[in-house]
Amino acid sequence: MVKKKKTKLDIRNTPGKGVSTISVHAGEERFRYADSITTPIVQTSTYAFKDTAHIEAYTRHGHSHFEYGRYGNPTEKVAQDRMAIMCGAEDCVLFASGMSAITTTILALVRSKDHIIITDDAYKKTLEFCSSYLQRFGIACTILPFGDYEGIEKAIRPNTRFIFSESPTNPYLNIFDLEWLRDVAKRYNLMTLIDATFSTPYNQCPFDYGVDIVVHSATKYLAGHNDILAGVVLGRAELVDEIRALHKAIGGVIDPHCSYLLLRGMKTFALRMERQNETAMKVAEFLEGHPQIKRVYYPGLESHPHHHIAKAQMTGFGGVVSFDIMGSLKNAKAFLDALKLCYIAPSLGGVETLITHPALVSYYNLTRKERYDLGITDTLIRLAVGIEEPEDIIADITQALEKSRG
Repeated sequence: MVKKKKTKLDIRNTPGKGVSTISVHAGEERFRYADSITTPIVQTSTYAFKDTAHIEAYTRHGHSHFEYGRYGNPTEKVAQDRMAIMCGAEDCVLFASGMSAITTTILALVRSKDHIIITDDAYKKTLEFCSSYLQRFGIACTILPFGDYEGIEKAIRPNTRFIFSESPTNPYLNIFDLEWLRDVAKRYNLMTLIDATFSTPYNQCPFDYGVDIVVHSATKYLAGHNDILAGVVLGRAELVDEIRALHKAIGGVIDPHCSYLLLRGMKTFALRMERQNETAMKVAEFLEGHPQIKRVYYPGLESHPHHHIAKAQMTGFGGVVSFDIMGSLKNAKAFLDALKLCYIAPSLGGVETLITHPALVSYYNLTRKERYDLGITDTLIRLAVGIEEPEDIIADITQALEKSRG
């Protein structure tokens, strides 16, 4: 589809400005095909032209039209526009997964001999891509400890292209100071990229702090039902256009049915986030007071090292709580095996409560020393609350902790 120069999307076609209203209605025409309430799934790989004049109007004069599935789809476009409006971005492009969104974005924005900076508790596969694969293209990557702001500034080179971080991070839910990021990026003329999957647009808007590009794994809270893979990149129109151009060539496109499921999930986004914020806070407070818990990591707690930044930047603290239990790896396994409601699964953001053990899942191929150097202990647990009753989640954790004593 030929892209006209875009300005920031507005919500004039959305009857309301609240996040719940936007997540239900934004991006859609008032009346749709066959008077359908839901956006139809346009299940086609290619699109027809009426005649040669129609082709020329599209190719030469920039008239809007869909051409081929890899270049865009009507169902996908509604999802993109809704996301852009909800996040306050000028433009948006969807991908087949969060990792496709991240890798395509990085490749689109760098050139050979460029340098990038990334913090060390970014997603493991993101770090692997930046530290290993980018070197093949002559792109240097400096990985620095999260929160080492002095070190990040010292690492900036004349050829540094951007600073990349997550906020909150996985699994310790560290919060990046976006005001500092804005100021240092402006001082050195750098771009800024934030993976905001854990915060979601409900809890934090990085664009309010001048961030250039925001990435989400839409697989998680945006879709919200543990049934699709999707990624989204948002930002200024000229940057997103560069990313979209490479996206068309690489081909990590989201399919129409997946776009429909994302739209369906987004309709309940605000309701789910409100519930998950509240539940996670209750669970975090419960865990912090439990004698079998060594440490709880949740930015809503005053004990979290970045609580003051989270309070300033976020309207809610998210649905993930990480914690260390007393004992050893044996106790951690016994705890996980005793759970009856929470599923042991390596994801987050859905309606079901999921729990995982980073040492056994994401970092299983590292030695114990290598894991501990990264802060991944034998007793670290990550809990992603769903929308079940908070009391039921707490009861399940309670009985499992009791069975893990020893």
